[in-house]
Amino acid sequence: MLIRFRSPASHDVLMFGAVAETLLGLMGVSGRIPSALQAEDLPAARDRLRAGLDAAAALAQAPRKADDEDDTAREPEVSLRQRALPLLEMLEKAASKQEWVMWEAAN
Repeated sequence: MLIRFRSPASHDVLMFGAVAETLLGLMGVSGRIPSALQAEDLPAARDRLRAGLDAAAALAQAPRKADDEDDTAREPEVSLRQRALPLLEMLEKAASKQEWVMWEAAN
């Protein structure tokens, strides 16, 4: 499933459902699809998302066990923070312009 985030303040952002649901959870919203945040709720949601991304990055930095497979054989992963950047940008723009952000299943 794909999730589309929309706001009059920004271009649409399209994400895979699992990533979008993770980010919604970090924002502290129910994760219900479709749903929305009003302008007055965006700064708090943005701050919770940033804090959650910081915590996730700290966990990703944890030392790996010696029996973990060789990293040279794997392609580099795209971090959750990198995946969240377009949504963070949308939240910033919408908050500064006092606009809403909504999300829905993309067809």
